[in-house]
Amino acid sequence: MAALLELQDVDVRYGGAIDALHGVSLQVATGAIVALLGANGAGKSTVLKAASQLLGAERGEVTAGRVHFDGRPTQGQAAHELVAQGVSHVLEGRHCFPHLSVEENLRLGALVRKPRRAELAAALEQVYERFPRLKERRRSPAGVTSGGEQQMVAIGRALMARPRLVLLDEPSMGLAPLIVQEIFDGVRALNEHDGVSFLLAEQNAAIALRRAHHAYLLEGGRVVLHGPAPELAARDDIQHFYLGGKAAQRRSFIDAHRIRTFQAAA
Repeated sequence: MAALLELQDVDVRYGGAIDALHGVSLQVATGAIVALLGANGAGKSTVLKAASQLLGAERGEVTAGRVHFDGRPTQGQAAHELVAQGVSHVLEGRHCFPHLSVEENLRLGALVRKPRRAELAAALEQVYERFPRLKERRRSPAGVTSGGEQQMVAIGRALMARPRLVLLDEPSMGLAPLIVQEIFDGVRALNEHDGVSFLLAEQNAAIALRRAHHAYLLEGGRVVLHGPAPELAARDDIQHFYLGGKAAQRRSFIDAHRIRTFQAAA
């Protein structure tokens, strides 16, 4: 399938001194869920911010390589221009306006489209269909809802812009397993029934691999392995050395993989 989002050999630097990404290349096909896996500090959030043009807020910049959305370069575009083109970014940390109601938070996500009343109502119903908890809490201040409900609000607000691609950063962080399951079920339904593509950064590799079509493993700002999600989930070496092993074991696995890749190329 055609690539909706593509990063080609992307390097990112913060503050002119800290190198965060090194030659990262990845693709999100139209209609796909792609998981971006790795430990804390591996560069997952930086990849998403490079894709959504949010690096500048943290004095970051793409110093090499290219980012394309729908076949067009994103360099030089503002973040809100990408939102209008169909890219929505859900930041890590369940960002909501706590004193506004759940529904008021959701409505803010539609401002970029300037929808008519009927279009706004239809968009709200779509969000409520995918996340029924939000309909029950729609008049409650977002700040008094649970962590899981706030994550649903953040995702729902992104959906109000009618995106083609959602960049979703650590949706399971700090949430109970049942709530995580509910959120990922919503992601899968949005993908299968509404055609929304996802690039999701996630430390909970087990649930991400069950929902994703393709996955990339990041370590130290580099892609060290990628492939179809079911194949990666089934590999004992990844489960033991990367997803569940100690740091030293993980490093040995990554080094061995790089050696095999180099030998195959030679």
